[in-house]
Amino acid sequence: GCTISPDIERTVDAWRSEGHSVTVVARDGNAIGALAISDPIRPSSQQAIGELTRSGLATVLASGDSLVVAERVAELVGVTTVHAPLSPGAKRDLVVKLQSEGRVVAMVGDGINDAAALAQADCGIAIGQGTDVAIDASDIVIVAGDIRRVADAIRLSRQTLATIRGNLVWAFGYNALAIPVAMAGLVGPAIAGLAMALSSVFVVLNSARLAAFRLRG
Repeated sequence: GCTISPDIERTVDAWRSEGHSVTVVARDGNAIGALAISDPIRPSSQQAIGELTRSGLATVLASGDSLVVAERVAELVGVTTVHAPLSPGAKRDLVVKLQSEGRVVAMVGDGINDAAALAQADCGIAIGQGTDVAIDASDIVIVAGDIRRVADAIRLSRQTLATIRGNLVWAFGYNALAIPVAMAGLVGPAIAGLAMALSSVFVVLNSARLAAFRLRG
């Protein structure tokens, strides 16, 4: 440790309250200055968090920074739940805890400290500009590095799942009605074959609607 003057201590507290990580510079056991270090918050972060929240998802900030810094960042982007400071192992433990509560967890990260949590999560999402370790541990890579694409990926996955379910309902429903009709001889083989082909065309066209998906922002 080192001796910190009241002036430097006030400066350190002020910087931390603004969301900066602070490093104190000391000489011979006495603090002679301090450095404020911060990663600028991406302008799109607040928009991305807002869209995730409106989608019915709970957002959690798990950070290796101090609690004061993490809470300030969370306030700026709109996250209400904060866990900090967390080691890489503690981040993974947080994911395990959420999963034990019956939650499906998607983890977004870009650093080597996030790799264990990314691998543990039900869906690990790495930002493309992150480390190779984080990318290798993830299931999805956001190549553009824009966090808004996380919300887009979730929106696309939901639309895809809805399309799959719709196709299954159609296929089972069609066959449940058409097979008894064909077996009863109420329609000829040619008409039955044509109807089956048209059913397949419907499934293909319904799936093709996903090609119209557009990114937001």
